[in-house]
Amino acid sequence: MLTPMLASLLLPLLLLCRISFCQYSSDQCSWKGSGLTHEGHARDVEQVYLRCSQGSLEWLYPTGAIIVNLRPNTVSLAAARLSVCIKPSAHSSGTNIYLDRNGKLRLLLRDEDQAQGKVQCFSIQEGAVFIEAVPHMDISRRITAFQYELVNDRLGPLAHSQGAPCQPCSDTEMLLAVCTNDFVARGSIKKVEQEEEHSSVTVEISRLYRQKTQVFVSGGVRVRRWTGHIKMPLQCGARFGEGEFLFTGTVRFGEAWMRCAPRYKDFLQLYHEAQDRGTNPCHVDTY
Repeated sequence: MLTPMLASLLLPLLLLCRISFCQYSSDQCSWKGSGLTHEGHARDVEQVYLRCSQGSLEWLYPTGAIIVNLRPNTVSLAAARLSVCIKPSAHSSGTNIYLDRNGKLRLLLRDEDQAQGKVQCFSIQEGAVFIEAVPHMDISRRITAFQYELVNDRLGPLAHSQGAPCQPCSDTEMLLAVCTNDFVARGSIKKVEQEEEHSSVTVEISRLYRQKTQVFVSGGVRVRRWTGHIKMPLQCGARFGEGEFLFTGTVRFGEAWMRCAPRYKDFLQLYHEAQDRGTNPCHVDTY
């Protein structure tokens, strides 16, 4: 039951919401709205504020436009160096999605391209997400929906997208990847499969240093082995290789994407040389 004080705080929010329904959560991670009653205000632009590292948006029967402001829930210098990645759902349609920086629009995703589900990344400094409904006679079948994540921008937004350029990691990048990437694991390649838009590398892990989410599955309590799949852009030409590797990379929307994957013996040599010079960015237990 709402207290009088809480009701007085919520009432202005409800009055400002001109669409048919809005969902608010205490952490403001996700938003869901409908444009059914927005049709009479087709020129109005709704403002949406999301302040989490990840979440989702779903706009039913879109009309007019909304501006989605994606920001971290803390203010710091590091926040200015974040990238935003969005992944449209397989049924997303009915709008064009732009980046809006001081009123200047840059097309990010066309209506017809959203259902492909390709991840798009951009620097948080590039502006807000402007979503504009595409006029249709029947809007009842139109839903715009996507997931979003805020990610570290140290490598630039392209490094987080599925179309990231295929460049070998430098020695510095390799050492830093072990300290900062979402997953770090030592293991071998079991199979490489070419899928429609990426390669899928099946790996068996003998030493799991770190994983942000459970992308590698344990073989059991008594079996110190893990298995999993790591994706790579198709143009990188992933292929099977003998021996042990050190796999590092990022996790985007629950999927592991390869970043650096040196042979383990090459990494050991690089690590020990940096250790002798005192230039290692972090400690790794190599025993």
